[in-house]
Amino acid sequence: MAGSKFIPDRGLTVRMVATMALLGVVYVAFVVLLVLVGVPWYLVAGLVAVFAVIQYFSSDKVAVYSMGAREVTPEQAPELHAVVDRLCAMADMPKPRVAVAETDVPNAFATGHNEKNTVVCATTGLMRRLEKGELEAVLAHELSHVAHRDVMVMTIAGFLGIVAGFLTQIALRFALFSGGGRGRDQNNPALIALAVVVISAVVWAVSFVLTRVLSRYRELSADRAAAYLTGQPSTLGSALTKITGDMARIPSKDLRQVEPFNAFFFTPAFSKKGFSLSQLFATHPPVEQRLAQLGEISRNLGTGA
Repeated sequence: MAGSKFIPDRGLTVRMVATMALLGVVYVAFVVLLVLVGVPWYLVAGLVAVFAVIQYFSSDKVAVYSMGAREVTPEQAPELHAVVDRLCAMADMPKPRVAVAETDVPNAFATGHNEKNTVVCATTGLMRRLEKGELEAVLAHELSHVAHRDVMVMTIAGFLGIVAGFLTQIALRFALFSGGGRGRDQNNPALIALAVVVISAVVWAVSFVLTRVLSRYRELSADRAAAYLTGQPSTLGSALTKITGDMARIPSKDLRQVEPFNAFFFTPAFSKKGFSLSQLFATHPPVEQRLAQLGEISRNLGTGA
């Protein structure tokens, strides 16, 4: 955790290493299979290199831009900067850049692949609804993601799924416009495109499930780290309850606009409880599970539930 005072989480570390190792195996198999079915190796290598560079170096900028957020100075957002300054001092970690997103959806997120380009962002809807202690607890949760380096891991983990999804779309379009090709030649472009679709779809599904499992655990880990750092687990629970309760009052149009960021949000932006088809596809654990964990931490700390 690079020297921060957030509590260490070996379970998270093991899961991140295991996820990256499994995705690495899937990635190698993915490239080999694409080459075996007839996709030129230089095309595969080129696509992988391009997407890797874009994903690694621009993930923070893309996230901030897509959310319509803007970086703010201490003069522009003194209270928000004061909270971040205090938390960084408590955690003994470098201060990230601070941003604000102009949306009524109450949420926060952290992004960036290393300490130099990390951004922590809060929405205007979040700052308007929460008390100072609640805002501090939520931002402590987000900063713990940075300290645990799971933001970087999730960025890298999502890379394989992006490449697979892109190749699936390209292959589908190629298969449709190729008209099925001619004859039974194994180098038939349409058959190659179909094989790419199948392989990419399987790879995307595997990477999707692995990242979702890791995402749910990392949220519980961030809750624990924030609760122990601030010493106020009940305050984090209060913020979580308040945010999830108010989410149902946000217009569906606004929620749909931010749904792509749910994996990085403090809590997913869904208007209805139980939106996920199953827990297999959820980015976050159930609110009840998060509150139960915070209640247990309260009892351990003797602060009351």
